[in-house]
Amino acid sequence: MDEIEIPEAIREEIELPKKSASALTLPIIGIVLLLGVAGLFSIFLLSPKPKNTSQPVEQPPIKAIPPQQKSQANQPSVATPSPKTPEAKPSKGDLLGHLPYDVAPQSSLEAITADGRLRMRSAAAKKFKQMQADAKADGVKLTPISAFRTAEAQEQLFFGIKEQRVQDAAKRAEVSAPPGYSEHHTGYAIDIGDGDAPATNVETTFAETAAFAWLEKNALKYSFELSFPPNNEQGVSYEPWHWRFVGDRNSLETFYKVRN
Repeated sequence: MDEIEIPEAIREEIELPKKSASALTLPIIGIVLLLGVAGLFSIFLLSPKPKNTSQPVEQPPIKAIPPQQKSQANQPSVATPSPKTPEAKPSKGDLLGHLPYDVAPQSSLEAITADGRLRMRSAAAKKFKQMQADAKADGVKLTPISAFRTAEAQEQLFFGIKEQRVQDAAKRAEVSAPPGYSEHHTGYAIDIGDGDAPATNVETTFAETAAFAWLEKNALKYSFELSFPPNNEQGVSYEPWHWRFVGDRNSLETFYKVRN
C-alpha cells in the first residue's frame, strides 16, 4: 500500500499536543515540591515540643558595693591589733611607781636662794641660777619652791600629809614619793613656780603660766627636763612644776641608769 502523504500544515497541528504535555510537567513538579515543603513545615509546627518542668530560681537582689569596700575586699585580710592602754613600766626596785635614789652628800650642795634654805648639787645650782637670770631678762620670774630634801623631810611630806588628807599610800604616791624614792634626794630636782602667779604653785594650772611656757621653750638649753610629763611611764601624776637637771654624767646616770 502506498504511504499517504500528510500535508505539512496538518502534521504541525497533530504534533502540538506533545509540546503542551512537556510544558505542563515542570509546573506540576514545582507545585508538588512546594506542597511537600509546606507539609514538612506544618508537621514541624504541629509536632509537640518538650516542656521545661523546672521552675525558675529566684536570684537575690544584688546590692551595689561602694568603691571603698570593693578595694578592701580585693586586699588580703590582715588582723587588726586591738588598741592597748599604755601601761606604766616601773623598774625592778620601784615602790608605788617611784624609783629608789641615794641622798646627796651635804658637801655636794650649793644654795640657790639668798637665805640658803634651798640647795642643789653644785652643777645643777649654777645652771638653775643662770636660767633664772635669763628668764628674768625676758620678764619671767622663775621662783624655786623646793629643791634638795633629806629622807626625814620626805618622810614627813609623805606620811604626815597622807594622814592629814586621809589618803591611802597609793593615792598619796600619785603626787609624792615615799622616803628613799624621791628625785629631790639626789640634789638635781627642783620644783619651780611663777613669781607672778603664786596661786598656781604645785598645781597643774602652773602649765598655763608664762613661767611654764618659758621653761618649755628654754629649759633644755640649761639641761633641765620635765620629770613627770602627762602619761609618763612611771604612772605618776602630771607635775608641770617638777624639773630635774641632767647636765653631767652623774646626773644622767642617776636618772636613767636606775630605770634599767
